[in-house]
Parts: sequence; C-alpha cells; structure tokens
Amino acid sequence: MADFLQSAAAFIVLMVALGLVRVARGPGRADRMMAAQLLGSGAVGALLLFGAASGDSAVFDVALTLALLSAFASIAFVKFAMRQDQPDDDEEHAG
Repeated sequence: MADFLQSAAAFIVLMVALGLVRVARGPGRADRMMAAQLLGSGAVGALLLFGAASGDSAVFDVALTLALLSAFASIAFVKFAMRQDQPDDDEEHAG
C-alpha cells in the first residue's frame, strides 16, 4: 500500500509541475496567483500521501502549515488587487 501512495504522490507532483508551466505563462497577475494556489494544493496533497505512506506524523503538520500559508497568500492577493482597482483620493479631487 505504501508503494501505491508514493506513486500517487509522485503523479500529483508531476501533474502540478505540468500545470504550473501552463498557468505561469499566463499574462496577468491572477494567472500567476492561480499558479501559486496550484502549487500549494498539489504540495499539500503530495505531502499528505507521503505522510500516510511513511507513517510520519510531522509531515501532516507541514502539510497543514502549507495549506494555511496558501490561504493567507490568496487573501493577501485579493486585498492587494482590490486596492489597485480603487482610485486614489488625490486623483478624484484633482479633476
């Protein structure tokens, strides 16, 4: 069973790498953010499978930490994008 889990984790890593090549070539910031989310999700999935295969409980803590960091990165990106879309107060009063 451990061999199957390790093979599944390796397959996930390969698919994430292929997906990142395509998404990272996107023209906008949102495409690059999606690439970062893809990397985070794939890494969490692969770490959970490797942890289940090896029986090491520390890998689960690393996967949980990576999932939290990925969620915080999404929130930070949305806040940054919303701030960029809003006009400055100086520009509104200047015209």
